[in-house]
Amino acid sequence: MAGTKRKRDPTKEERRSAKSKTTRKSPVDEDSRQATILRLESQILDSRRHFNNIAALIQSAKQEDSEPETATLAAVALCRIFSRLISMGDLVKSKGMSQSDVVIVQWLKERYREYLDMLLLGYYLRSGTAFKQSLALTLLMRLVKEESKTQNDYNWKQGPLSRTVESILLLPENDPTRDEFAEKYFKQFDDVRFYTFQTIKTFLESGLEESTYKFASANALSLLMMLDNVPQSKADLDNFYMGAPTQSTNPMYSLASHKSQAQTAWLAAFQSGHNKEQRKTVLRVFSHQIAPWFRQPELLMDFLADSYDIGGATSLLALSGLYYLISERNLDYPSFYQKLYSLLDDTILHSKHRSRFFRLLDTFMSSTHLPAALVASFIKRLARLALNGPPAGIIVVVPWIYNMFKCHPTCTFMIHREIRDGDIKQELEEEGMDDPFDMSEQDPMLTEAIESSLWEIETLQSHYHPNVATLAKIISEQFTKRSYNLEDFLDHSYNVLLDAELSRELKKEPVVDYKIPKHIFSAEEGNLGPLGELMSQVIQ
Repeated sequence: MAGTKRKRDPTKEERRSAKSKTTRKSPVDEDSRQATILRLESQILDSRRHFNNIAALIQSAKQEDSEPETATLAAVALCRIFSRLISMGDLVKSKGMSQSDVVIVQWLKERYREYLDMLLLGYYLRSGTAFKQSLALTLLMRLVKEESKTQNDYNWKQGPLSRTVESILLLPENDPTRDEFAEKYFKQFDDVRFYTFQTIKTFLESGLEESTYKFASANALSLLMMLDNVPQSKADLDNFYMGAPTQSTNPMYSLASHKSQAQTAWLAAFQSGHNKEQRKTVLRVFSHQIAPWFRQPELLMDFLADSYDIGGATSLLALSGLYYLISERNLDYPSFYQKLYSLLDDTILHSKHRSRFFRLLDTFMSSTHLPAALVASFIKRLARLALNGPPAGIIVVVPWIYNMFKCHPTCTFMIHREIRDGDIKQELEEEGMDDPFDMSEQDPMLTEAIESSLWEIETLQSHYHPNVATLAKIISEQFTKRSYNLEDFLDHSYNVLLDAELSRELKKEPVVDYKIPKHIFSAEEGNLGPLGELMSQVIQ
Protein backbone atom coordinates (compact mmCIF):
# COMPACT_ATOMS: atom_id res chain seq x y z
CA MET A 1 0.00 0.00 0.00
CA ALA A 2 1.24 3.46 -0.93
CA GLY A 3 2.80 5.46 1.91
CA THR A 4 3.35 2.41 4.06
CA LYS A 5 6.98 1.71 5.10
CA ARG A 6 8.26 -1.76 4.47
CA LYS A 7 9.57 -3.46 7.57
CA ARG A 8 13.16 -4.77 7.57
CA ASP A 9 13.57 -8.49 7.72
CA PRO A 10 16.12 -9.05 10.54
CA THR A 11 17.14 -12.43 9.20
CA LYS A 12 18.02 -10.97 5.80
CA GLU A 13 20.00 -8.18 7.50
CA GLU A 14 22.01 -10.70 9.50
CA ARG A 15 22.67 -12.80 6.41
CA ARG A 16 23.80 -9.70 4.48
CA SER A 17 26.07 -8.63 7.35
CA ALA A 18 27.51 -12.11 7.71
CA LYS A 19 28.12 -12.31 3.98
CA SER A 20 29.89 -8.93 4.02
CA LYS A 21 32.10 -9.98 6.94
CA THR A 22 32.92 -13.22 5.24
CA THR A 23 33.93 -11.39 2.07
CA ARG A 24 36.20 -9.01 3.98
CA LYS A 25 37.92 -11.74 5.94
CA SER A 26 38.48 -14.20 3.12
CA PRO A 27 42.11 -13.97 1.85
CA VAL A 28 42.75 -13.22 -1.79
CA ASP A 29 44.67 -16.09 -3.12
CA GLU A 30 48.09 -15.61 -4.67
CA ASP A 31 47.06 -16.67 -8.17
CA SER A 32 44.25 -14.14 -8.14
CA ARG A 33 46.59 -11.33 -7.08
CA GLN A 34 49.08 -12.23 -9.76
CA ALA A 35 46.31 -12.43 -12.35
CA THR A 36 45.11 -8.96 -11.37
CA ILE A 37 48.61 -7.49 -11.68
CA LEU A 38 49.14 -9.15 -15.04
CA ARG A 39 45.75 -7.98 -16.28
CA LEU A 40 46.51 -4.37 -15.36
CA GLU A 41 49.91 -4.63 -17.01
CA SER A 42 48.46 -6.14 -20.17
CA GLN A 43 45.85 -3.40 -20.44
CA ILE A 44 48.50 -0.69 -20.14
CA LEU A 45 50.62 -2.21 -22.90
CA ASP A 46 47.59 -2.78 -25.15
CA SER A 47 46.09 0.69 -25.06
CA ARG A 48 46.89 4.19 -23.86
CA ARG A 49 43.38 4.38 -22.45
CA HIS A 50 44.53 2.25 -19.52
CA PHE A 51 47.54 4.34 -18.50
CA ASN A 52 45.71 5.12 -15.26
CA ASN A 53 46.46 1.55 -14.25
CA ILE A 54 50.04 2.69 -13.67
CA ALA A 55 48.94 4.77 -10.68
CA ALA A 56 47.03 1.78 -9.30
CA LEU A 57 50.11 -0.46 -9.66
CA ILE A 58 52.30 2.12 -7.90
CA GLN A 59 49.89 2.17 -4.99
CA SER A 60 49.96 -1.63 -4.88
CA ALA A 61 53.76 -1.63 -4.97
CA LYS A 62 53.81 0.65 -1.92
CA GLN A 63 51.76 -1.80 0.16
CA GLU A 64 54.83 -3.84 1.08
CA ASP A 65 53.83 -4.09 4.74
CA SER A 66 50.23 -5.30 4.35
CA GLU A 67 50.58 -7.20 1.06
CA PRO A 68 54.27 -7.89 0.42
CA GLU A 69 53.76 -10.42 -2.36
CA THR A 70 51.37 -8.15 -4.26
CA ALA A 71 53.77 -5.24 -3.79
CA THR A 72 56.66 -7.24 -5.23
CA LEU A 73 54.62 -8.38 -8.24
CA ALA A 74 53.49 -4.80 -8.87
CA ALA A 75 57.06 -3.43 -8.64
CA VAL A 76 58.33 -5.97 -11.17
CA ALA A 77 55.36 -5.33 -13.49
CA LEU A 78 56.00 -1.58 -13.37
CA CYS A 79 59.62 -2.16 -14.37
CA ARG A 80 58.46 -4.07 -17.44
CA ILE A 81 55.90 -1.38 -18.25
CA PHE A 82 58.32 1.53 -18.00
CA SER A 83 61.00 -0.40 -19.89
CA ARG A 84 58.52 -0.84 -22.72
CA LEU A 85 57.43 2.81 -22.61
CA ILE A 86 61.06 4.01 -22.62
CA SER A 87 61.98 1.82 -25.58
CA MET A 88 58.93 3.09 -27.53
CA GLY A 89 59.75 6.72 -26.78
CA ASP A 90 56.52 7.41 -24.89
CA LEU A 91 58.37 9.39 -22.20
CA VAL A 92 59.93 11.86 -24.62
CA LYS A 93 58.32 14.96 -26.10
CA SER A 94 58.66 15.39 -29.84
CA LYS A 95 58.01 18.18 -32.32
CA GLY A 96 54.51 18.38 -33.70
CA MET A 97 53.04 16.54 -30.72
CA SER A 98 49.48 17.56 -29.79
CA GLN A 99 48.72 19.27 -26.50
CA SER A 100 46.91 16.19 -25.19
CA ASP A 101 49.90 14.00 -26.01
CA VAL A 102 52.20 16.45 -24.24
CA VAL A 103 50.02 16.18 -21.13
CA ILE A 104 50.17 12.39 -21.30
CA VAL A 105 53.96 12.40 -21.64
CA GLN A 106 54.26 14.78 -18.71
CA TRP A 107 51.99 12.58 -16.60
CA LEU A 108 53.97 9.44 -17.50
CA LYS A 109 57.24 11.15 -16.57
CA GLU A 110 55.79 12.12 -13.20
CA ARG A 111 54.69 8.52 -12.58
CA TYR A 112 58.14 7.31 -13.63
CA ARG A 113 59.81 9.65 -11.15
CA GLU A 114 57.36 8.47 -8.47
CA TYR A 115 58.29 4.87 -9.24
CA LEU A 116 62.01 5.62 -9.06
CA ASP A 117 61.54 7.43 -5.73
CA MET A 118 59.68 4.42 -4.40
CA LEU A 119 62.53 2.07 -5.37
CA LEU A 120 65.29 4.36 -4.13
CA LEU A 121 63.88 5.42 -0.78
CA GLY A 122 62.59 3.56 2.26
CA TYR A 123 60.15 1.34 0.41
CA TYR A 124 62.76 -0.87 -1.24
CA LEU A 125 66.47 -0.01 -1.63
CA ARG A 126 66.78 1.49 1.85
CA SER A 127 64.14 -0.67 3.51
CA GLY A 128 66.62 -2.80 5.48
CA THR A 129 65.18 -6.03 4.01
CA ALA A 130 67.74 -7.93 1.94
CA PHE A 131 65.24 -9.31 -0.57
CA LYS A 132 63.60 -5.95 -1.28
CA GLN A 133 66.95 -4.23 -1.56
CA SER A 134 68.26 -6.81 -4.01
CA LEU A 135 65.05 -6.59 -6.03
CA ALA A 136 65.22 -2.77 -6.14
CA LEU A 137 68.85 -2.86 -7.30
CA THR A 138 68.01 -5.28 -10.10
CA LEU A 139 65.01 -3.24 -11.27
CA LEU A 140 66.93 0.04 -11.15
CA MET A 141 69.83 -1.31 -13.16
CA ARG A 142 67.36 -2.74 -15.69
CA LEU A 143 65.94 0.76 -16.16
CA VAL A 144 69.47 2.16 -16.49
CA LYS A 145 70.08 -0.20 -19.41
CA GLU A 146 66.76 0.67 -21.05
CA GLU A 147 67.41 4.40 -20.78
CA SER A 148 70.88 4.05 -22.26
CA LYS A 149 69.48 2.31 -25.36
CA THR A 150 67.51 5.42 -26.32
CA GLN A 151 70.38 7.88 -25.75
CA ASN A 152 73.54 8.26 -27.79
CA ASP A 153 75.34 9.75 -24.78
CA TYR A 154 73.92 8.46 -21.50
CA ASN A 155 72.96 11.27 -19.10
CA TRP A 156 74.36 9.77 -15.92
CA LYS A 157 73.55 12.85 -13.81
CA GLN A 158 69.80 12.79 -14.54
CA GLY A 159 69.36 9.03 -14.92
CA PRO A 160 68.73 6.46 -12.19
CA LEU A 161 72.36 5.27 -12.04
CA SER A 162 73.68 8.30 -10.16
CA ARG A 163 70.74 8.24 -7.75
CA THR A 164 71.25 4.53 -7.19
CA VAL A 165 74.94 5.04 -6.32
CA GLU A 166 74.05 7.92 -3.98
CA SER A 167 71.50 5.74 -2.17
CA ILE A 168 74.07 2.95 -1.88
CA LEU A 169 76.52 5.39 -0.28
CA LEU A 170 73.91 6.19 2.38
CA LEU A 171 73.15 2.56 3.28
CA PRO A 172 74.28 1.31 6.72
CA GLU A 173 77.81 0.00 7.20
CA ASN A 174 78.38 -3.55 5.87
CA ASP A 175 75.03 -3.52 4.03
CA PRO A 176 74.97 -6.51 1.60
CA THR A 177 73.42 -4.40 -1.18
CA ARG A 178 76.67 -2.48 -1.58
CA ASP A 179 78.55 -5.74 -2.00
CA GLU A 180 75.99 -6.95 -4.53
CA PHE A 181 76.31 -3.75 -6.56
CA ALA A 182 80.10 -4.07 -6.53
CA GLU A 183 80.15 -7.73 -7.56
CA LYS A 184 77.46 -7.59 -10.25
CA TYR A 185 78.05 -4.17 -11.80
CA PHE A 186 80.84 -2.00 -10.37
CA LYS A 187 83.65 -4.54 -10.81
CA GLN A 188 82.28 -6.15 -13.95
CA PHE A 189 81.37 -3.30 -16.29
CA ASP A 190 83.70 -0.51 -17.36
CA ASP A 191 80.95 2.06 -18.03
CA VAL A 192 79.24 1.47 -14.67
CA ARG A 193 82.60 1.89 -12.95
CA PHE A 194 83.32 5.08 -14.94
CA TYR A 195 80.00 6.72 -14.01
CA THR A 196 80.25 5.51 -10.41
CA PHE A 197 83.58 7.32 -10.04
CA GLN A 198 81.94 10.50 -11.30
CA THR A 199 78.96 10.09 -8.98
CA ILE A 200 81.14 9.57 -5.90
CA LYS A 201 83.11 12.74 -6.58
CA THR A 202 80.02 14.82 -7.35
CA PHE A 203 78.02 13.53 -4.39
CA LEU A 204 80.79 14.02 -1.82
CA GLU A 205 81.41 17.56 -3.08
CA SER A 206 77.71 18.53 -3.10
CA GLY A 207 77.75 20.24 0.31
CA LEU A 208 76.44 17.45 2.54
CA GLU A 209 76.04 17.88 6.28
CA GLU A 210 79.18 16.91 8.20
CA SER A 211 77.73 13.73 9.72
CA THR A 212 76.25 12.62 6.39
CA TYR A 213 79.48 13.49 4.59
CA LYS A 214 81.66 11.37 6.88
CA PHE A 215 79.23 8.48 6.68
CA ALA A 216 79.00 8.64 2.88
CA SER A 217 82.77 9.01 2.42
CA ALA A 218 83.43 5.96 4.60
CA ASN A 219 81.00 3.95 2.47
CA ALA A 220 82.62 5.35 -0.67
CA LEU A 221 86.00 4.08 0.54
CA SER A 222 84.62 0.62 1.25
CA LEU A 223 83.04 0.54 -2.23
CA LEU A 224 86.22 1.72 -3.97
CA MET A 225 88.36 -0.80 -2.11
CA MET A 226 86.30 -3.62 -3.58
CA LEU A 227 88.03 -2.95 -6.90
CA ASP A 228 90.79 -5.56 -6.98
CA ASN A 229 91.74 -5.26 -10.67
CA VAL A 230 93.05 -2.16 -12.40
CA PRO A 231 92.86 -2.04 -16.24
CA GLN A 232 96.33 -1.96 -17.71
CA SER A 233 95.60 -0.90 -21.29
CA LYS A 234 92.85 0.31 -23.62
CA ALA A 235 92.21 -3.29 -24.65
CA ASP A 236 90.99 -4.05 -21.13
CA LEU A 237 88.09 -1.59 -21.54
CA ASP A 238 85.76 -3.85 -23.48
CA ASN A 239 82.89 -4.81 -21.16
CA PHE A 240 80.01 -2.32 -21.22
CA TYR A 241 76.71 -2.73 -19.41
CA MET A 242 74.96 0.00 -21.39
CA GLY A 243 76.41 -0.98 -24.73
CA ALA A 244 79.69 0.00 -26.35
CA PRO A 245 79.95 3.70 -27.29
CA THR A 246 79.58 4.30 -31.00
CA GLN A 247 82.28 6.98 -31.22
CA SER A 248 85.90 5.87 -30.97
CA THR A 249 86.78 9.16 -29.28
CA ASN A 250 84.41 8.51 -26.39
CA PRO A 251 86.27 8.89 -23.03
CA MET A 252 84.92 5.47 -22.08
CA TYR A 253 87.59 3.98 -24.38
CA SER A 254 90.39 6.00 -22.78
CA LEU A 255 92.43 4.43 -20.00
CA ALA A 256 93.67 7.90 -19.03
CA SER A 257 90.07 9.09 -18.57
CA HIS A 258 89.24 6.08 -16.42
CA LYS A 259 92.21 6.68 -14.17
CA SER A 260 91.50 10.38 -14.00
CA GLN A 261 87.93 9.72 -12.81
CA ALA A 262 89.18 7.12 -10.32
CA GLN A 263 91.79 9.52 -8.97
CA THR A 264 89.22 12.24 -8.28
CA ALA A 265 86.91 9.73 -6.59
CA TRP A 266 89.67 8.42 -4.31
CA LEU A 267 90.78 11.94 -3.40
CA ALA A 268 87.21 12.97 -2.60
CA ALA A 269 86.89 9.96 -0.29
CA PHE A 270 90.25 10.67 1.38
CA GLN A 271 89.48 14.28 2.25
CA SER A 272 86.89 13.50 4.92
CA GLY A 273 89.38 12.29 7.52
CA HIS A 274 88.99 8.75 8.79
CA ASN A 275 89.57 6.91 12.02
CA LYS A 276 92.61 4.77 12.71
CA GLU A 277 91.09 1.47 11.62
CA GLN A 278 89.77 2.89 8.34
CA ARG A 279 93.18 4.38 7.62
CA LYS A 280 94.87 1.02 8.28
CA THR A 281 92.45 -0.71 5.92
CA VAL A 282 93.32 1.78 3.18
CA LEU A 283 97.07 1.45 3.74
CA ARG A 284 96.96 -2.36 3.58
CA VAL A 285 95.66 -2.29 -0.01
CA PHE A 286 97.42 0.92 -1.02
CA SER A 287 100.15 -0.51 -3.23
CA HIS A 288 98.07 -2.84 -5.41
CA GLN A 289 94.52 -1.42 -5.29
CA ILE A 290 94.79 2.35 -4.89
CA ALA A 291 98.08 3.75 -6.19
CA PRO A 292 97.77 2.07 -9.65
CA TRP A 293 94.62 4.16 -10.30
CA PHE A 294 96.50 7.45 -9.83
CA ARG A 295 97.98 9.32 -12.76
CA GLN A 296 99.57 11.76 -10.29
CA PRO A 297 100.74 9.60 -7.37
CA GLU A 298 102.45 12.56 -5.72
CA LEU A 299 98.96 13.62 -4.59
CA LEU A 300 99.08 10.73 -2.13
CA MET A 301 102.23 11.86 -0.35
CA ASP A 302 100.39 14.06 2.15
CA PHE A 303 98.01 11.24 3.05
CA LEU A 304 100.91 8.86 3.64
CA ALA A 305 102.89 11.43 5.62
CA ASP A 306 99.90 12.12 7.88
CA SER A 307 99.41 8.38 8.34
CA TYR A 308 103.04 7.95 9.38
CA ASP A 309 102.67 10.55 12.14
CA ILE A 310 99.99 8.41 13.83
CA GLY A 311 102.61 5.88 14.95
CA GLY A 312 102.62 2.14 15.53
CA ALA A 313 101.50 -0.24 12.79
CA THR A 314 99.95 2.66 10.89
CA SER A 315 103.40 4.23 10.46
CA LEU A 316 104.78 0.97 9.16
CA LEU A 317 101.96 0.60 6.62
CA ALA A 318 102.44 4.21 5.54
CA LEU A 319 106.14 3.58 4.91
CA SER A 320 105.17 0.60 2.78
CA GLY A 321 103.09 2.91 0.61
CA LEU A 322 105.89 5.45 0.41
CA TYR A 323 108.35 2.75 -0.64
CA TYR A 324 105.99 1.74 -3.45
CA LEU A 325 105.85 5.30 -4.74
CA ILE A 326 109.65 5.61 -4.52
CA SER A 327 110.47 2.32 -6.22
CA GLU A 328 107.61 2.10 -8.76
CA ARG A 329 106.75 5.74 -9.48
CA ASN A 330 110.21 7.29 -8.99
CA LEU A 331 109.05 9.81 -6.41
CA ASP A 332 111.67 11.52 -4.28
CA TYR A 333 111.31 11.13 -0.50
CA PRO A 334 114.76 11.76 1.05
CA SER A 335 113.72 11.11 4.65
CA PHE A 336 112.32 7.64 4.00
CA TYR A 337 115.12 5.66 5.67
CA GLN A 338 115.34 8.13 8.49
CA LYS A 339 111.65 7.56 9.25
CA LEU A 340 112.14 3.80 8.93
CA TYR A 341 115.08 3.96 11.33
CA SER A 342 112.95 5.82 13.88
CA LEU A 343 110.58 2.82 14.03
CA LEU A 344 113.34 0.71 15.59
CA ASP A 345 112.44 1.32 19.21
CA ASP A 346 112.19 -0.77 22.37
CA THR A 347 108.74 -2.11 21.44
CA ILE A 348 109.38 -3.38 17.93
CA LEU A 349 110.57 -6.87 18.95
CA HIS A 350 107.63 -7.24 21.34
CA SER A 351 105.02 -5.96 18.87
CA LYS A 352 102.32 -8.20 17.43
CA HIS A 353 103.22 -6.66 14.07
CA ARG A 354 106.81 -7.90 14.29
CA SER A 355 106.45 -10.35 11.40
CA ARG A 356 104.95 -7.72 9.09
CA PHE A 357 107.69 -5.26 10.06
CA PHE A 358 110.55 -7.63 9.22
CA ARG A 359 108.95 -8.62 5.91
CA LEU A 360 108.79 -4.98 4.90
CA LEU A 361 112.20 -4.19 6.37
CA ASP A 362 113.71 -7.00 4.33
CA THR A 363 112.17 -5.45 1.21
CA PHE A 364 113.26 -1.91 2.05
CA MET A 365 116.87 -2.94 2.70
CA SER A 366 117.21 -5.28 -0.29
CA SER A 367 118.90 -2.72 -2.55
CA THR A 368 122.66 -3.23 -2.89
CA HIS A 369 123.11 0.51 -3.58
CA LEU A 370 122.36 1.61 -0.02
CA PRO A 371 125.27 3.32 1.79
CA ALA A 372 127.26 1.05 4.09
CA ALA A 373 126.95 3.53 6.95
CA LEU A 374 123.15 3.42 6.72
CA VAL A 375 122.99 -0.37 6.63
CA ALA A 376 125.43 -0.59 9.55
CA SER A 377 123.15 1.64 11.64
CA PHE A 378 120.18 -0.67 11.11
CA ILE A 379 122.28 -3.73 11.93
CA LYS A 380 123.75 -2.20 15.05
CA ARG A 381 120.46 -0.80 16.37
CA LEU A 382 118.62 -4.11 15.97
CA ALA A 383 121.52 -5.95 17.61
CA ARG A 384 121.32 -3.57 20.58
CA LEU A 385 117.53 -4.01 20.84
CA ALA A 386 117.98 -7.78 20.72
CA LEU A 387 119.77 -7.68 24.10
CA ASN A 388 116.43 -6.95 25.78
CA GLY A 389 114.20 -8.68 23.23
CA PRO A 390 112.23 -11.91 23.63
CA PRO A 391 113.74 -15.11 22.20
CA ALA A 392 111.14 -15.20 19.41
CA GLY A 393 112.24 -11.72 18.32
CA ILE A 394 115.97 -12.42 18.58
CA ILE A 395 115.56 -15.49 16.36
CA VAL A 396 114.40 -13.14 13.58
CA VAL A 397 117.09 -10.50 14.15
CA VAL A 398 120.12 -12.78 13.86
CA PRO A 399 119.28 -14.30 10.43
CA TRP A 400 118.33 -10.84 9.17
CA ILE A 401 121.73 -9.47 10.23
CA TYR A 402 123.44 -12.45 8.54
CA ASN A 403 121.56 -11.71 5.31
CA MET A 404 122.53 -8.03 5.49
CA PHE A 405 126.20 -8.97 5.76
CA LYS A 406 125.84 -11.25 2.72
CA CYS A 407 124.14 -8.46 0.76
CA HIS A 408 126.44 -5.67 2.02
CA PRO A 409 129.90 -7.21 2.57
CA THR A 410 131.47 -3.81 3.29
CA CYS A 411 129.73 -3.92 6.68
CA THR A 412 131.59 -7.04 7.77
CA PHE A 413 134.18 -4.81 9.46
CA MET A 414 131.70 -4.75 12.32
CA ILE A 415 132.43 -8.43 12.95
CA HIS A 416 136.19 -8.43 12.76
CA ARG A 417 138.54 -5.50 12.40
CA GLU A 418 142.33 -5.94 12.78
CA ILE A 419 144.23 -3.18 14.59
CA ARG A 420 147.60 -2.86 12.85
CA ASP A 421 149.13 -0.29 15.23
CA GLY A 422 150.76 -2.31 17.98
CA ASP A 423 150.49 0.34 20.70
CA ILE A 424 146.78 0.96 20.05
CA LYS A 425 146.14 -2.77 19.93
CA GLN A 426 147.86 -3.32 23.29
CA GLU A 427 145.96 -0.40 24.83
CA LEU A 428 142.63 -1.81 23.61
CA GLU A 429 143.46 -5.25 24.98
CA GLU A 430 144.31 -3.83 28.39
CA GLU A 431 141.71 -1.08 28.80
CA GLY A 432 139.04 -1.85 26.20
CA MET A 433 137.22 0.89 24.28
CA ASP A 434 134.01 2.87 24.34
CA ASP A 435 131.42 1.93 21.76
CA PRO A 436 131.33 4.82 19.26
CA PHE A 437 127.74 3.96 18.24
CA ASP A 438 125.28 6.68 19.25
CA MET A 439 121.97 5.03 20.06
CA SER A 440 120.19 8.37 20.48
CA GLU A 441 121.10 9.72 17.04
CA GLN A 442 118.00 9.88 14.77
CA ASP A 443 119.89 10.11 11.47
CA PRO A 444 121.20 6.63 10.50
CA MET A 445 124.03 8.22 8.51
CA LEU A 446 125.49 9.89 11.63
CA THR A 447 125.44 7.11 14.25
CA GLU A 448 129.03 5.91 13.55
CA ALA A 449 127.76 2.33 13.65
CA ILE A 450 130.22 1.38 10.91
CA GLU A 451 133.07 2.20 13.34
CA SER A 452 131.57 -0.06 16.02
CA SER A 453 131.42 -3.83 16.47
CA LEU A 454 128.68 -6.37 17.08
CA TRP A 455 129.60 -7.26 20.63
CA GLU A 456 125.85 -7.62 21.24
CA ILE A 457 125.72 -10.73 19.03
CA GLU A 458 128.66 -12.26 20.89
CA THR A 459 126.79 -11.56 24.12
CA LEU A 460 123.74 -13.38 22.72
CA GLN A 461 125.94 -16.45 22.21
CA SER A 462 125.63 -16.92 25.98
CA HIS A 463 121.87 -16.44 25.98
CA TYR A 464 119.82 -18.51 28.43
CA HIS A 465 117.75 -19.99 25.60
CA PRO A 466 119.78 -22.66 23.77
CA ASN A 467 118.20 -21.95 20.37
CA VAL A 468 119.12 -18.27 20.56
CA ALA A 469 122.67 -19.05 21.71
CA THR A 470 123.19 -21.58 18.93
CA LEU A 471 121.77 -19.29 16.24
CA ALA A 472 123.89 -16.33 17.39
CA LYS A 473 127.06 -18.35 16.82
CA ILE A 474 126.54 -18.24 13.03
CA ILE A 475 127.93 -14.70 13.04
CA SER A 476 131.25 -16.03 14.42
CA GLU A 477 131.53 -18.69 11.72
CA GLN A 478 132.69 -18.32 8.14
CA PHE A 479 130.08 -16.84 5.81
CA THR A 480 129.85 -19.84 3.55
CA LYS A 481 126.14 -20.52 4.04
CA ARG A 482 123.55 -19.15 1.70
CA SER A 483 121.25 -16.37 2.86
CA TYR A 484 118.54 -17.50 5.25
CA ASN A 485 114.90 -17.57 4.27
CA LEU A 486 113.46 -15.09 6.75
CA GLU A 487 109.98 -16.63 6.48
CA ASP A 488 111.29 -19.66 8.41
CA PHE A 489 111.84 -17.48 11.49
CA LEU A 490 109.01 -14.93 11.41
CA ASP A 491 106.28 -17.00 13.03
CA HIS A 492 108.27 -18.17 16.03
CA SER A 493 106.76 -17.58 19.45
CA TYR A 494 107.27 -18.73 23.03
CA ASN A 495 104.96 -21.67 22.41
CA VAL A 496 106.87 -22.77 19.31
CA LEU A 497 110.22 -22.55 21.09
CA LEU A 498 108.93 -24.37 24.16
CA ASP A 499 107.35 -27.17 22.12
CA ALA A 500 110.60 -27.61 20.21
CA GLU A 501 112.53 -28.05 23.46
CA LEU A 502 110.00 -30.45 24.97
CA SER A 503 109.90 -32.64 21.87
CA ARG A 504 113.68 -32.81 21.45
CA GLU A 505 115.29 -36.20 21.96
CA LEU A 506 117.93 -36.15 24.71
CA LYS A 507 121.29 -37.66 23.77
CA LYS A 508 122.36 -37.88 27.40
CA GLU A 509 120.58 -37.50 30.67
CA PRO A 510 120.96 -34.05 32.27
CA VAL A 511 122.78 -33.81 35.62
CA VAL A 512 120.27 -33.53 38.46
CA ASP A 513 120.99 -32.76 42.11
CA TYR A 514 118.84 -35.44 43.71
CA LYS A 515 119.72 -34.58 47.31
CA ILE A 516 117.18 -32.14 48.69
CA PRO A 517 118.88 -29.77 51.21
CA LYS A 518 117.35 -29.54 54.66
CA HIS A 519 118.04 -25.83 55.01
CA ILE A 520 118.03 -23.11 52.36
CA PHE A 521 117.94 -19.78 54.17
CA SER A 522 119.19 -20.96 57.58
CA ALA A 523 122.16 -22.93 58.86
CA GLU A 524 121.97 -26.17 60.85
CA GLU A 525 122.64 -24.26 64.06
CA GLY A 526 119.49 -22.22 63.54
CA ASN A 527 121.10 -18.98 62.47
CA LEU A 528 120.71 -17.48 58.98
CA GLY A 529 122.86 -19.01 56.30
CA PRO A 530 124.66 -17.06 53.56
CA LEU A 531 121.56 -16.95 51.35
CA GLY A 532 119.36 -15.96 54.30
CA GLU A 533 121.69 -13.10 55.26
CA LEU A 534 121.65 -11.89 51.65
CA MET A 535 117.86 -11.99 51.58
CA SER A 536 117.63 -10.07 54.85
CA GLN A 537 119.85 -7.34 53.42
CA VAL A 538 117.67 -7.13 50.33
CA ILE A 539 114.52 -6.87 52.45
CA GLN A 540 116.05 -4.14 54.60
